[in-house]
Amino acid sequence: MRRSTGVFFPILFIFLAACGGRDKKDAAPSQNGKGGPQKQPPLSVEAMIVTTRELSADIEVPGSLLANESTEIHPEVSGRLVLLNIKEGAVVGKGTLLARLYDGDMQAQLKKLQEQIKKSEVQLKIAEQNEERSSKLLKIQGISQQDYDMSVLQVNNITADIGILKAEMEAIRANMSKLNIYTPYSGKLGLKNISPGSFVTPSTIITTISQVNQLKLQFNVPEKYGSLVKKGQAVDFTVDGSQKTFNASIMATEDAIEENTRSLAVRALIKNNDPALLPGAFARVKIILGKNEEALMIPNSSIVPQGRKKLIFLAKNNKAISTEVTTGVRDSTNIQVLSGLNKGDTVITSGLLFVKPNADIKVILKN
Repeated sequence: MRRSTGVFFPILFIFLAACGGRDKKDAAPSQNGKGGPQKQPPLSVEAMIVTTRELSADIEVPGSLLANESTEIHPEVSGRLVLLNIKEGAVVGKGTLLARLYDGDMQAQLKKLQEQIKKSEVQLKIAEQNEERSSKLLKIQGISQQDYDMSVLQVNNITADIGILKAEMEAIRANMSKLNIYTPYSGKLGLKNISPGSFVTPSTIITTISQVNQLKLQFNVPEKYGSLVKKGQAVDFTVDGSQKTFNASIMATEDAIEENTRSLAVRALIKNNDPALLPGAFARVKIILGKNEEALMIPNSSIVPQGRKKLIFLAKNNKAISTEVTTGVRDSTNIQVLSGLNKGDTVITSGLLFVKPNADIKVILKN
């Protein structure tokens, strides 16, 4: 009797456990009342209705101030300085003598040639007199034609020699003119780099001269804005050390895009020079590229990058519809949409990490 009881209780325990598991399974309620998964509620998102507004497309780029003209003053020939007439920082006129090189050897050559010409001119006078007498004698057959021809040849030879000597003198004078160094135009002198008595060569920089009464502004604009830059267009700029905003007018652009930087060089003429403006100064240039009276602007955060594409989500009939767009200029908060968007569309502006195409949404409009 004890043996039968020991077998009975384990069998009873297993039976009750199985029944209990089945009862729990049967008792578990369905998630949707029909035995399937419960449907997710619509995702709440913020959105805005797209309107048009006026947009001024402007960019800010670095630039540099340039003198209207700026030249390094070099000697044309090598030699020793015997005169240096440079007052640093002075404003001088065109043709001012700045320096002179030693010309003693050339002066000696010039004097020697002058003496040779004088002797040759005396010889020429005698030869011309002989030729004149020979001509008379030839008429009365006092000399032969050959003798007369020799007298003419002597005149011609001496005349040619005098011509050569004079040409040599002109060459020496031309070389002597290179020993004098003059200013090429009116302007302000820079610092001198040499002292009197120095030996200089054509590579030596004696000083610099710049026209600072008229300054230029040079800067580069990105390639995509190159076609928007026009001659006569106004630009504004500022420089360090001054609170003023200065104005300039575009005078020219480079004829091609620079390959390494993919930018276009632009040069502008500065209006109303100011003492605060110095050649070489760094400038922050602001250029307005145009105005759009009906620009479509949306928040920067509304753009969803996808590879090389840019997507936005539109709210239509409580559904999220993905749309590819092309964009234009942007500022710190908004970006211009050029295509893929129309006035009156509803653009989703929040919850974009959780929004999926064609997902159910609940739209909360924001101004």
